Amino acid sequence: MRILLTHPAVLVFVGGGAGSLLRYWAGRLIPATFSGTPFPNAILLVNVLASFVLGAVVGWVINRAAGDEARLLIGVGFCGGLSTFSSFSYDTVVLLQNGRLAAALLNISLNVLFCLLASAGGLTLGKGL
Repeated sequence: MRILLTHPAVLVFVGGGAGSLLRYWAGRLIPATFSGTPFPNAILLVNVLASFVLGAVVGWVINRAAGDEARLLIGVGFCGGLSTFSSFSYDTVVLLQNGRLAAALLNISLNVLFCLLASAGGLTLGKGL
């Protein structure tokens, strides 16, 4: 049974399911408003969170405090299920189609900037574990 539970595909499947559920709940619980206008706050939050967690996992693995199983379960599965480039892209296109150029540019800027900062912070934290 242990062999099945540590199989790479099972680890990615379980982690991906957990990440996808968290993304779903975030979309339901986080208001989709920013300064009184619709803005994809939930997608921004989960992308930043996933970037931080992935950075921390990679840093942790680099320090050899965690092995390939943690990378697959948390990094590939959970972070892959949690973050969503396709939703980020779609939301940005919808903002553009609705004539909201400033909001679309803000969405792009915040996702890229905050995700890069979160990845760097997570990596630094993970290396210190």
